[in-house]
Amino acid sequence: MKSRSTLATWLGSLDGSRLVRVLESRRDATAAPEPRWVGELADRLQRPGSMALALTRLALPHLQVAEALAALRAPASRDALAKLLGVADDDTARELAAVLEALADHALVWPDGAEKLRMAGPLRQAWDAPLGLDAPLEELLAGTTSDELRGMLVALGVKPPGGKSQRLTALVGHHSDPERVLSLIAKAPAATRKLLEGRAATGPAGPARFIMFGSPGPDLEAGARWALDRGLLIQDRHRYGPARMPAEVTVALRGSGWHAPFQPVPPSAQSASVTPAEVDGEASAAAAAFATHAASVLSACSTTAPARLKSGGIGARELARIGKAAQADDAVVRLTLETAHAAGLLAHDGDRVAPTEAYDAWAEQEPPEQFAVLLRAWLNLALTPTQARGEDNKALPALAGAPPCNGCVQARHGLLAAAARLPAGQGVRVASDLGPLITWYRPLADSSPDGRPFATVIREAELLGVLARGALSAIGIHLRTGDAEGLGVECRRLLPSATSTARIGADLTAVVTGTPSARLAALLDSVADRETSGTASVWRFSAGSVRRALDAGLVPEDITADLAAVATGPLPQPLSYLIADTARGHGRVRIAPASCVLHGDEPALLAELAAHRRLAKLGLRQLAPTVLISRSPLGATLAALRAEGYAPVAETAEGTVRIEKARPQRAGAAVPAPRGSRARGGGRSATSTATESAAFDPNALALRLQAAPPAPEPASLDGGAPFATDTEGIVAGWAKRLPYSDVRQLAHAIDAGQAITVEYVATSGNRTVRTLSRLDLDPPYLEAWCHLRGAERVFTLSGIHSVMSVAAE
Repeated sequence: MKSRSTLATWLGSLDGSRLVRVLESRRDATAAPEPRWVGELADRLQRPGSMALALTRLALPHLQVAEALAALRAPASRDALAKLLGVADDDTARELAAVLEALADHALVWPDGAEKLRMAGPLRQAWDAPLGLDAPLEELLAGTTSDELRGMLVALGVKPPGGKSQRLTALVGHHSDPERVLSLIAKAPAATRKLLEGRAATGPAGPARFIMFGSPGPDLEAGARWALDRGLLIQDRHRYGPARMPAEVTVALRGSGWHAPFQPVPPSAQSASVTPAEVDGEASAAAAAFATHAASVLSACSTTAPARLKSGGIGARELARIGKAAQADDAVVRLTLETAHAAGLLAHDGDRVAPTEAYDAWAEQEPPEQFAVLLRAWLNLALTPTQARGEDNKALPALAGAPPCNGCVQARHGLLAAAARLPAGQGVRVASDLGPLITWYRPLADSSPDGRPFATVIREAELLGVLARGALSAIGIHLRTGDAEGLGVECRRLLPSATSTARIGADLTAVVTGTPSARLAALLDSVADRETSGTASVWRFSAGSVRRALDAGLVPEDITADLAAVATGPLPQPLSYLIADTARGHGRVRIAPASCVLHGDEPALLAELAAHRRLAKLGLRQLAPTVLISRSPLGATLAALRAEGYAPVAETAEGTVRIEKARPQRAGAAVPAPRGSRARGGGRSATSTATESAAFDPNALALRLQAAPPAPEPASLDGGAPFATDTEGIVAGWAKRLPYSDVRQLAHAIDAGQAITVEYVATSGNRTVRTLSRLDLDPPYLEAWCHLRGAERVFTLSGIHSVMSVAAE
């Protein structure tokens, strides 16, 4: 609680502009219900989950400085930090000051009134052994007896003082002098020197050795007894576990020239000159190609909704089918499916993934608007969609519903940050050279599993035209700044509008240059078969494709008129003849359901069918010159006759022609809607939640926090300020492990029908982090839709150990 109180004190001392910077850097800590005083804000800022999110957004020098402070056991002075980092010139000192300022803006490190630097407790725990250093000698000797201290001092040749505290001070003073430690080790046996030097190099993570005080020789590592007797290695008081080397000894052995790593300047990459026109050209081509393929992929999903594997996700067979239908490679198919699902254009519908009603509206938009929707979804996608194989080299399904990956999000943000820092008019010679740069900007982001840093996310950026000629394109610039209006303008500038005409040739092909409009693509898909997609798409007409249009209820005159309306010239005669010839044969045989009856006006044709050897499996029998019956069902009979080149049509029971046009399958909403009728206080839509997030005003919140009086944090029902709502009181009564700020957020999510992320500990002791929506309070239980399991689950309120807003980014 001490670090929390000191953080609250520092936050309370900030002026308005500085507090606004903290609020903008840590948006997750301001989620509804917004904090009412700085103490509650400090509590939220120091939640482990919130700090983990903040760490993934830090660049390499920020993490290096934070680790150095953790090694110093903050609070520490700026001078001690600068000495540890080896800051020796004014330029590096200014870089260090800028890093400390950025860490303070994130409320991770802050100055106190005594010219010391403090850090949040959970941040210190991010490293088991910061800089490979164990705890200081004084901490390791906490359980040592006065006699043991006396023995160590005697072995060192130091006269022991009278009391335990004086003996401890003398021993710490001796080991805090690197020259005295090195002089002592120089006199040690060779085995001891080798042991200590090895420990100093590997740190606490080195091989564990079990060394016991007073143990016989065989249980000791060679040379260990000499070091233990002099406090160069310290054994656990309970004589358990490996001996530990004090931080002072490790630093001394590393030498006076050793400093903690500090790299304030990003690495350089081989660059090449590139003009804006060259970047625009490549970005335009990539974006247009992706937009065209994406439209084809989603059109294929609309025609036949892809099936899900029993284990979840869309498997390799379905991905290959979609890719073949859309003429797109696996990376484009995966990228389209994941971004479309995130944008709400696709949703799970039972054992399939089907387009939603939002897809129909999207399909009517122009390609630039369609592309912008998918591009914005890609930026914050909580996975790497084109990563087709896992660490075990097994194929990964698409849309598998894996747990959210914040490191994947930060990999993209790191890419944009790295590319934006390239000099004007310069791009990297090879796109993969951006990998080390991204590593500097986002060290904790998820890299590629194949050893090439961030190769997958770089390739995705190239596919989308975000990165072109090794530089950030105009699309990428506006995507990085979050300028939706500017992004739309650039998409319209770089992507051509949809093409509404086709060049129809005598070879029975239709060629569309650019992206076909939704109406044109639907028309050509209905009457022809798509052969290629991309910067130019090709459809081919055939008797089968025309018959498919006739089966869907179109008449020859309408087909001819619709094609003539979109053709750049007159329809070629071969196509007119094909339509007319197919129409003449269409419906000459009519099949009625009776399991089933075939009838027509031409006795010779019916006799031909009855005598056809390859149709014998249908069990056809002629009842009259114009009537046959079949022992096979209507569908099988239709398929068999069509396979032999006939063009029958099906009839309804009333004798009319059955239209075979299939209605596209549409899924419901991608995220389960809140149960407004069951949640306390009703529910609000996702739109209202998004509006609240968009309406966040850090300046207004900073003013409210500064004006709020100090308030205690009620840790239980009988302490502190009264609960603001009945739900808060109920939650606090059952979820006794939650601090009041967490109680407020959970109660608000229940009342508002919003999603929330919780750390949950089951009765088995299994600890998981889950995102929950459709919350229904039924004390002592909370019923909710669990996004981790994809199903309704019941949770005990007492098992919820922490709460965090899902709108963490």
